[in-house]
Amino acid sequence: MKVHNVEMVMSAVRPEQYPDDGFPEFALAGRSNVGKSSFINKMLARKNIARTSSKPGKTQTLNFYKIEEQLFFVDVPGYGYARVSKTEKEKWGGMIEQYLTGREPLVAAIQIVDIRHVPSADDINMYNFFVHYNIPAIVIATKADKIPKGKWEKHKKIVRESLNMLGDDPLFVFSSEKGIGVEAVWAEIESRM
Repeated sequence: MKVHNVEMVMSAVRPEQYPDDGFPEFALAGRSNVGKSSFINKMLARKNIARTSSKPGKTQTLNFYKIEEQLFFVDVPGYGYARVSKTEKEKWGGMIEQYLTGREPLVAAIQIVDIRHVPSADDINMYNFFVHYNIPAIVIATKADKIPKGKWEKHKKIVRESLNMLGDDPLFVFSSEKGIGVEAVWAEIESRM
């Protein structure tokens, strides 16, 4: 998909604030600091529509990005960040769970993991959550430019096995730096619309 028109239409914390356009939605989930904002910026061909920050845990709302009047990316708060109070984490957790389990236009979750590391317990819990609620998942192993191309398959295997991925859930190698995987991920998204 060639992205010309994109706008961040709203930040929401409750269902009554969600957009009612009815376009398919793709939720973006990932550990804080995994490169979710960089992924969004690369996919949308924008420098900083999603704010990247050296301080993880900045996204505290559900951020709806309308793309080409056809679909939404919904950026959800990153998980696994320690410097947020337990109460705050529980509040985010409830908000995220309510969105993921009750949102009619949600087509799939895009889970972002770091290809260089074995998925964390939080990554595994998030993937299991998608499986439990029958939410199709697209897994993106980002930061692929940081390891030699010859090792991608080995690292993909580690991700697949660690998450215990379902056979039909796709796994893509991605790099925001080099643009690796952008077209393949768009093709996957478009095939689900």
